Amino acid sequence: MESGDRGAAAGRGAGFGGGVPPTGGPSATGDGGAGFGVPPPSRAPSVGPPPDGAALRSAGAALLNLSGLGLGYALVGRWGRAVVCWAATGSLVWAALPADPDGVPEGVLVGYLLVLVAAAVDGARIARRSALGGAWRPVVAVGLGVVLLAVPAGGAAVYGSARDEARERMLLERLADGDERVEAAGRQPYDAAKGTYAQALRVYRALAEDHPGSRAAKLVPDWLEAYYRSVSAPYEQKRHCEAVAPLTHLRTLPESVDRKLLGELASWPDEPLAESLYACGVSRLGGVGGGGGAELGELLRTFPDSASARQVGPAVEERITAQVAALKGDEPCAATEVLRGLGTTAARLPDERVKKLGAEAGKRVVDGVYACGVDQFEDGKFAEARTTLTGFARAYRDDGRVRRARDIATAAEIAADRPAAGKRLPPAKRPGGPRMELVISNDAPNTVEVLYTGPVTGTVSLKACAGCERYRASEGSRRACRASGRDYPKARLRLPAGEYHFLYKHGTGATARVDSYSSGTRVQPGYTYTSCTYVIERSPFDLDLPQLPDPIQPVLSPWGAGSYR
Repeated sequence: MESGDRGAAAGRGAGFGGGVPPTGGPSATGDGGAGFGVPPPSRAPSVGPPPDGAALRSAGAALLNLSGLGLGYALVGRWGRAVVCWAATGSLVWAALPADPDGVPEGVLVGYLLVLVAAAVDGARIARRSALGGAWRPVVAVGLGVVLLAVPAGGAAVYGSARDEARERMLLERLADGDERVEAAGRQPYDAAKGTYAQALRVYRALAEDHPGSRAAKLVPDWLEAYYRSVSAPYEQKRHCEAVAPLTHLRTLPESVDRKLLGELASWPDEPLAESLYACGVSRLGGVGGGGGAELGELLRTFPDSASARQVGPAVEERITAQVAALKGDEPCAATEVLRGLGTTAARLPDERVKKLGAEAGKRVVDGVYACGVDQFEDGKFAEARTTLTGFARAYRDDGRVRRARDIATAAEIAADRPAAGKRLPPAKRPGGPRMELVISNDAPNTVEVLYTGPVTGTVSLKACAGCERYRASEGSRRACRASGRDYPKARLRLPAGEYHFLYKHGTGATARVDSYSSGTRVQPGYTYTSCTYVIERSPFDLDLPQLPDPIQPVLSPWGAGSYR
């Protein structure tokens, strides 16, 4: 039995790299037949040494299986295992195609490589003990395996190229998306489009920094030029105030985008921004609260040596000169406000020469305020004239026109209640000639301020009358200022002849139920005039009472009829 086993083993050794079987002698099976040997079995024994040429067979099967085509299994007749290899390769192809910019998922690729390695090891193990006829077959298998290794290698190369192309297309799509965002943003005001511009800029920056060798990255500079054109569109359209914000944004881009990528665009916004700051600031000069100061101040601080900055001083001076001339025109109030704004703006600018211009404008504002008050009086705007000129007299106490301003303000206050007093400005000079005396007595329990205007203008105050009381309407004119022994507060005026207008204003001690009263009279030479002020009670039903007669009467005696309600 032992020798029979060895004979069988020897007979099975002929094949894939083994020796040639004997040509004569009894057969190994003992059937006495002479012939051409025994055909090799389909499977190698699991014990004993492998048939000759095992290493070459194993290498061939392993290489054939590494190709991913399962040919190593086909060589040794293991078709089931070959089908598994085909299925694995088919699954990889299905997962890989069409080529995706991100490539095959890492888990799928690792799993497939493990299948190939396992197939190569398993195929080598099986082929090691498989006897294949013909010495040439192992050699061909090895050679074919080496050649077929080019299949996965070539497939990987082709797939890598396709994946790169897919990535390029994806990046170009991103670039096109950024361009669409810029185009859409260009149809909106900059403030509304800032977010869209920022998104497009992030796309350009990411393409240039993360994919520097891509076709899309090479196109980014051209797209950036379009970005700059879109953002700076207000400047191209001469809308300089609207252009300041977007141009400022473009000027700060080198802080977040590589200057090499921006190229000449990095410094391009400087001149347009300086020009826009100047044009916008000058257009706002003289506005309320120092219009134009923000833009011109930014220009002088950021671009002090620019041509635009050198124009600021002359522009401010020209505008101030024009408004000073306008103070003598038809709209001195408007010119004054512009001049005031110019002075405020100039005083805040970081340029000493311009600051001096602001001080000069401030001096001219004084003239403007006075001219404005006079113009308001002449236009019949008496309440406004009074406010303006009273403010003038309070603010500029050392000005030589303060007394004149107060006279016009007084006349304006009277004219607000009695328009005839505002037909003309009070005389600038006091007239000569004789003066007539007007004595005004107060029979009211409250202080009274008397304003008058005519050939001369002024005010007097009368203290409250101690012990005096209000009269009924029927007895006021008969009893007022006639109490024997009572010392009525008095004011004495010496007035040139002419037409006068008076306004009696109740002060301390008056109530809301007491009205101011205005009247007019003509003062003639040769008379002494008296007037008495008093208060009458209103009707219990708060009915309006008849207007009292003119309170000023010429008299030859010390007393005359006068009334005030």
